[in-house]
Amino acid sequence: MKLKLPRDQFLSTVRVGDKGQIVIPKEVRELFEIEPGDNLLLMADKKRGIAIVAFDGMMDFMNEALRQAKEAKEEEDR
Repeated sequence: MKLKLPRDQFLSTVRVGDKGQIVIPKEVRELFEIEPGDNLLLMADKKRGIAIVAFDGMMDFMNEALRQAKEAKEEEDR
């Protein structure tokens, strides 16, 4: 089931196959420029649910967060 949403949004149901796999709909792959072989990061929280994000972008975010945390710690120690 697909709903009509603004161009940069997508909502659909997906089915979990026998091997526990899901298919990312073509529209979503195109929207996020996901190509075969891309790495994605799956994050799961029992209360909040499941999120899938581009791994490369998440690594940049995590590296920047760690860099800022290190700077803050060094500033604190001075």
